[in-house]
Amino acid sequence: MLNYIWAGMILLGVIYGVCTGQMSALTEGALDSAGEAVSLCITMAGVMALWMGLMEIAQESGMITKMTKGIRPFLKFMFPRLPEDHPAGEYIATNLIANVLGLGWACTPAGLKAMEQLAELESGRHGTNVSVASNEMCTFLILNISSLQLIPVNMIAYRSRYGSANPAVIIAPALVATLFSTIISVIYCKWKDR
Repeated sequence: MLNYIWAGMILLGVIYGVCTGQMSALTEGALDSAGEAVSLCITMAGVMALWMGLMEIAQESGMITKMTKGIRPFLKFMFPRLPEDHPAGEYIATNLIANVLGLGWACTPAGLKAMEQLAELESGRHGTNVSVASNEMCTFLILNISSLQLIPVNMIAYRSRYGSANPAVIIAPALVATLFSTIISVIYCKWKDR
């Protein structure tokens, strides 16, 4: 559906450009935007490589394991049916920690692994392949989407790239917004889980 929406918007833009005699401006805008997109991708690839490298170092040094132990009570509260030493627990913790640090790209691999482990756990409970999301999977997805962030690294990088005088000014509003969304998501998950 989203593909149709984008295609429709592009088609409407082209038709409007033709009807108003602004095809040269449309072409110039498309080329400028393409160049800008490539430049932004290179900038964000550097940011992503830096933070994913730091997350890898944190994991290898045992820091993620220590942080996981620190948030274990929260994980037990949110995922009461998840066995104590199940591999999904560490992946969930890694994902949540990366999200809190504002490392959206770095948390994706851990999130995918967590979902795989949660699907295996649910299949094991029922003895067959299950094609319905478990409560744990839904809870994890909602927590991942709400994404409490102490440092919104990506937004700071975008703001810096586009010439913001103070790119880090976004930290306080982002913290308030994501804290609120996370509190609401926890309340919602616990309400639906009963």
